[in-house]
Order: sequence, then C-alpha cells, then structure tokens
Amino acid sequence: MKDLVEFIAKNLVDRPEEVHVSEIEGEKAVVYELRVGQGELGRVIGKGGRTAQSMRVLLNAAAAKQGKRVVLEILE
Repeated sequence: MKDLVEFIAKNLVDRPEEVHVSEIEGEKAVVYELRVGQGELGRVIGKGGRTAQSMRVLLNAAAAKQGKRVVLEILE
C-alpha cells in the first residue's frame, strides 16, 4: 500500500523526487505519512480535498482485506 500512495502522489506533483512516504504500523492501524515538496500540497489534496479523499478510499479498501485500518496524513 505504501507503493500505491507513492505512485499516485508522484504522478500528481511536478517534482516527484521530493515525494516521500513513511509507514508507521500499529497493532490495528497503519499510518502513512506523505511528504511533498514546497508548493505541491495543493496538487495532492485537490480541489475541496477530493484527491486526498479518493486516495484514502483506495487505501481503506485495500486495508479492509487485511482487517486493518489506514490513516493517510499529508505533510508539506
């Protein structure tokens, strides 16, 4: 799932080399921290947060098969 977040984010931004995803695994939940370059935050979040929400929906669907919860944090 980390690769999925990284793939989507790299295709949305102008500087894909500045995209970094870290995974923090807990007992029942996994937190993904997505870091993007300066000024790229709006591209990842999207208008009205639609792009970020879509990414969260995809992650939750993939995590449901594993019986876990997923949290996506987008940081600049």
